[in-house]
Amino acid sequence: MTDTRPAPAGSAAPECPAHRDAVHLAGLEYQQTPSELYRDLRARHGTVAPVLLDGGIPAWLVLGYTEVSYVTGHDELFARDSRRWNQWDSIPADWPLLPYVGHQPSVLFAEGEEHRRRAGVITRALAVVDQFELARDCRHLADRLIAAFAGSGQAELMGDYAHALPMRAAVRICGMPHGGADTRQLVDDLRISLDAADGDDPVAAYTRVGERIHRLVREKRERPGPDVTSRMLTHPAGLTDEEIVQDLISVIAAAQQPTANWIGNTLRLLLTDERFALNVSGGRLSVGEALNEVLWLDTPTQNFIGRWAVHDTQLGGRQIRAGDCLVLGLAAANTDPQIWPEAHVGAENSSHLSFSNGEHRCPYPAPLLADVIARTAVETLLERLPDLVLAVEPGELTWRPSIWMRGLAALPARFTPSVVA
Repeated sequence: MTDTRPAPAGSAAPECPAHRDAVHLAGLEYQQTPSELYRDLRARHGTVAPVLLDGGIPAWLVLGYTEVSYVTGHDELFARDSRRWNQWDSIPADWPLLPYVGHQPSVLFAEGEEHRRRAGVITRALAVVDQFELARDCRHLADRLIAAFAGSGQAELMGDYAHALPMRAAVRICGMPHGGADTRQLVDDLRISLDAADGDDPVAAYTRVGERIHRLVREKRERPGPDVTSRMLTHPAGLTDEEIVQDLISVIAAAQQPTANWIGNTLRLLLTDERFALNVSGGRLSVGEALNEVLWLDTPTQNFIGRWAVHDTQLGGRQIRAGDCLVLGLAAANTDPQIWPEAHVGAENSSHLSFSNGEHRCPYPAPLLADVIARTAVETLLERLPDLVLAVEPGELTWRPSIWMRGLAALPARFTPSVVA
């Protein structure tokens, strides 16, 4: 990835007294139970807490529902262009978070009219996706994946199913062949760049993702089809190939890793919570309730980095300086005690912040398409394997060591062996 870090507007921010007792958001003992971290930070610091990112880089973690809503709703105060950051002099070229913080010509970092132009292209391209056709395709994809392990009576559902299905659906929507080693490599590289484990190189992984999407755009320039990539290429806004590559990476990444963890977290809830046990087999209503409860209480994107203060301002009683980085604590905001118990997680309540908020929220209709993928994946699995149960005790399940994404390291299950046509 090209290093696009600009020369900072001023010198790197000096040490702030508020960050002297800040918690590191890397290598945390709380990674298996982040809710404990959020409760501890809220008790110690209120709704905006000082934290340290990888390498001891200071930032603010916004924990309150009201505060996250305010930040995401006021782009004039808290903007997305990371070149405003007052810490760039302290960021090494191999910083683990650089792939998603280093400025790129992407819709994620665009602002104002430019963001509306870019988001409009994505919205129009996604709006043409037929949700009934997508559900049908996802069911066929699910059947193929299930058939590969149904005869054995056991499966590791994260690797064998939850990660594989949304990626295949996403690349099909974008017009990319969904089988073979090429797609598997893309899955691995997206995981690494979003949620690197020890020994992974997220910068190199992100570079490989970009190279593969560049090839896709070149192919669609030559042979357009009825897919998202072709519709973006022919949109009257006239995006460049590089702009389309960057925006496709955003679309595919959002469709794969968060949706995979949404599927996995929902399956865990259905298989471990007695409230769902009586209705889990083919219980479509309970699946919908479980999907929504996960978005409230176990959301796949726990924290999102981030916003950068445009001016000196205040938030949650904290003095925020121009150029400070704010991490959106989506999971903490969804469980903010200030909105409980008034907030209910029933299937009808979608006022959670799991898709963010404001102009930079996940663009319509992406959340609806993600729901189609996740719902079809869960329902099809339960219909095909009605006696599905965990192969380990619930307490033995472990989460990937990430403060950013919330997903299981593995979800081993067993069932009566069968043949899925």
